[in-house]
Amino acid sequence: MRRLPVYLVLDTSGSMTGEPIEAVKNGVQMMISSLRQNPQAIETAFLSVITFDTTAQQIIPLTDLASFQMVDLKATGVTALGDALKLVAHKIETEVAKTTTEQKGDWKPLVFIMTDGIPTDNWESGLSEFKKQKIAFTVACGAGGSADTNILKKITDNVVSLDNADSASIGKFFQWVTASIGVTSTKVEDFGKELTGLKELPPPPSELNIVV
Repeated sequence: MRRLPVYLVLDTSGSMTGEPIEAVKNGVQMMISSLRQNPQAIETAFLSVITFDTTAQQIIPLTDLASFQMVDLKATGVTALGDALKLVAHKIETEVAKTTTEQKGDWKPLVFIMTDGIPTDNWESGLSEFKKQKIAFTVACGAGGSADTNILKKITDNVVSLDNADSASIGKFFQWVTASIGVTSTKVEDFGKELTGLKELPPPPSELNIVV
């Protein structure tokens, strides 16, 4: 079976304390419940969660939707986005099956990054490792006024921003991510085709501003 790997890369730094971190936890839970209702997604989508604060860690390895169990998130520390990019590059290298002459590997992964701040580490060294990986597409979301979308644009062309990092806005972001995973899983499962960019995803809700 060819899996559709999805990596959620989530900022859990101190500035996410309170409503934002609770909204992220609720958003992931809602996403899992919704994707479990989708016959194509339940067949193909595998999810991993990587968090970053003072360091990055993979709190959930690539897991099928039926077995996925969210763990508690705590907001603390600073914003090691470079560390997170390095870690997701390493996990894609080690967890995603490559295509060989004998068999087709997994589909190219989808990466969704969400941050409410500015990186506090050498994010460019992480970026060079991240760029080496074959990824279907990466979406980066800057939540609230303190996120630097110019930095996010260097990671990917697909950048969206939220005016507020409140539960309603973050909830809308996760609803859109859910719809995007649903559309992608249908496309790979039914048509054997990978998505190539933002235009093929469902239109984002009005709370999400596309950064051009």
